[in-house]
Amino acid sequence: MKPVFLALMAALLAGCAHSPDNAQGSLDGEVFYLQRIALPPTATLTVSLQDVSLADAPAQTLARQSGPIKGQVPLPFHLTYDPKQVKEGHTYSVSARIEVDGKLLMISTERYSVDLTLDEQQPVRIRLNPAH
Repeated sequence: MKPVFLALMAALLAGCAHSPDNAQGSLDGEVFYLQRIALPPTATLTVSLQDVSLADAPAQTLARQSGPIKGQVPLPFHLTYDPKQVKEGHTYSVSARIEVDGKLLMISTERYSVDLTLDEQQPVRIRLNPAH
């Protein structure tokens, strides 16, 4: 009985050894808009993954990608986040914005919810609308 118990414990510990402490979660997708306009060369895209659970508090940002836009729509993005920040029962969403010289040009106006508890994330498509 003792050898079986030891073998099971060894197998359990070996399985734990293969799960890295620095594992990262990732979320991919693309940003698009329907207007037929070309973006100026100074345009920047910012995509954020946020915990939006608390209505009376600012959203907590888990990941953000920001930088100059290369090419035209659809614009791909890749976010990496720490899965340890994901809390059971919380709500997470992705948002995006395009700015030109610090001025808002386009923004997502709908909520794009994501379930970060899933093992595999589906790509997210975020539609932007002109800022008024």
